[in-house]
Amino acid sequence: MTQITYDARGLAEPFADAPRIAEVDGTRARFDAQDLTTRTINLELRRLLYEEGVEEVEIDNPGSRHSLAVGILTRCRITINGSLGYFGCGLIDGPEIHVTGRVGWSACENMMSGVVVVDGNAGSLTGAALRGGDVVVRGRVGARTGIDQKGGTIIVGGDAGSMTGFMMQRGRIVILGDVGPGLGDSMYDGTIYVAGTVKSLGIDCVPGEWTDADTELVERKFRIYGLGDPPELQKFVCGKVLYNYDSLEPAERKLVI
Repeated sequence: MTQITYDARGLAEPFADAPRIAEVDGTRARFDAQDLTTRTINLELRRLLYEEGVEEVEIDNPGSRHSLAVGILTRCRITINGSLGYFGCGLIDGPEIHVTGRVGWSACENMMSGVVVVDGNAGSLTGAALRGGDVVVRGRVGARTGIDQKGGTIIVGGDAGSMTGFMMQRGRIVILGDVGPGLGDSMYDGTIYVAGTVKSLGIDCVPGEWTDADTELVERKFRIYGLGDPPELQKFVCGKVLYNYDSLEPAERKLVI
């Protein structure tokens, strides 16, 4: 049974279960997660950031555990030397996270702000409901990347799976490889850029007109993340046909649903 420690006010200390094993050097810290559970890894990370005031944390041997580095709501830098499982780096607001390996499903879900860079591949649902910040995957991504995206930018260095940008509401997706079927299906707003081939467009996703703002955005992002010179990209946007749904009568909406 876990021993809960209380402070002088009778409140449970938030980091009582943290292992306190990190090597701290000023504002930098590092620890080995090989023998730790997901809970203790996240507790140690939070303790370092919120209690110790550390600004940079390096985590070794994450072991592809699920739900690591989630709910971080402060400006900091986190380097994860290895791969993550499902739901990594979700619900974050502010941190810059570098994952040297791969990530599983639903990485960066509901991310508010900050930067996440993944050196390897990512699973399906990457950046689901993303609201802000940048997600950079240097490898491939799975299906439904950017589903229900509400802001921010997703950059994919390789191919993307089917239904990428499904129900996209705002933001940008840049794909340097090929894309599977159903690109931008049922999107309401936002922009998708593709360098490779598109197997098929989804409902209400249409080619868009390139502008100077597109050039500035792409060149700036490529410069920030060291991606070299941008290739020639195709632009896709919402055709706004689905917007007619709001003008339907209640009886008609029932038929649609």
